[in-house]
Amino acid sequence: MSEPTSLPGQDDLVLHHYSSSPFAEKARLMLGLKGLAWHSVTVPMVMPKPDVTALTGGYRRTPFLQVGADIYCDTALIAEVLEARRPTPSLYPAAMAGQARALAQWADTDLFWTALPYAMQPAGATALFAGAPPDMLKIFVADRKAMSEGMPQVRGLDAGAALMQYLDWLSAMLADGRPWLLGDETSIADLSVYHPLWFITKTGPLAEILQPHEALRAWMGRVAAVGHGERAGKLDGAGAIALARASTPRSASVAAGMGFDAGQPVTVTPYDYARDAVAGTLVGLDHRTVTLARDDERAGRVHVHFPRIRYTLKAA
Repeated sequence: MSEPTSLPGQDDLVLHHYSSSPFAEKARLMLGLKGLAWHSVTVPMVMPKPDVTALTGGYRRTPFLQVGADIYCDTALIAEVLEARRPTPSLYPAAMAGQARALAQWADTDLFWTALPYAMQPAGATALFAGAPPDMLKIFVADRKAMSEGMPQVRGLDAGAALMQYLDWLSAMLADGRPWLLGDETSIADLSVYHPLWFITKTGPLAEILQPHEALRAWMGRVAAVGHGERAGKLDGAGAIALARASTPRSASVAAGMGFDAGQPVTVTPYDYARDAVAGTLVGLDHRTVTLARDDERAGRVHVHFPRIRYTLKAA
C-alpha cells in the first residue's frame, strides 16, 4: 500500500499496532466487526518507542487508538470508542452485555496471562521468532521481563495445565451448538477470548493443545472471518505526530464527587504490568474513564484517555 499524500482527517481512526500483537489482533477484529475504515501505524515491538511516547506520554502497551489529538489507551476503552462511533453491530448485545464484559475481562487478564507464558516456552518462542534477526528473541524476552517485573505469573507446565482447563471451559460453552460463546450474536467476549488463542496458533508444536477442541477451533474460524475492516491508509510515527499537532483534542469534563479537581496535576499508571506512569493535567474523569491533557514538544496538546478499571489515578 502506498504512503498517503496527506494526513488523515482529525476524526479518522488511526490504530498504532504491530502484526503479531495479540491485543492488536483484538482491536483489528473490533474494527472488522464494526466495518470501520482505519489508518495503520506500525509501532516497535520493544522499547525505545520515541514516537509512541510523544503521543501517549509513556504508555507503552500495544495497541492504542488515535483520533486526531485524542489518544485512547487499552483495548477495553478502544472498544467503547468504536461502539460509540458505530453502535451496530454491537460489541455488547443487550441480552448479554454484562456477561460479555465480564468474560472479556477474564480473557484479557487470566486467559491472556496463562496463554502467553505457555506460548513463550522454548518450542513456542522458536516458532514465533522463526526468520527474525538472531538477537530479536533475546531482546523481546528482556523487554517483556521488564514490563512484567514483580507481577505474579504462572509458568511452563503450570501454564499448560491451567490452559487445558480453560480450553475445556470454553469448549463446554459451545457444546450446545451455539455459533458464538454467549449465543447467537458476536460480542466483545468472542474477540477477547480469541486473541490469546490466536497467539497460541503461531507456536508450532505447542499449538497442538488446541487440537482436541473441534468446536472451539471451528468457532475460531468464525471469529477470524470477521476480518479487520478497511485499511484506509498507512502512516509512520512522524505522520501520526503531525496529525496530532494539527488537530484539537475533544472537550472533556471532571465529574463532581470523584475525589479530584479539574486542572489538577495527576498520574495514571496500569497496576498490573508495564507500570509506566503517564503524567498530565486532569481534564476528564468519571467512573468509566480518565483523561489527561499533555503538551508535547513534537505532538502539541494531546488528550490521553484511559479506562478506570485496572488503572491507578494519583495526584502528582
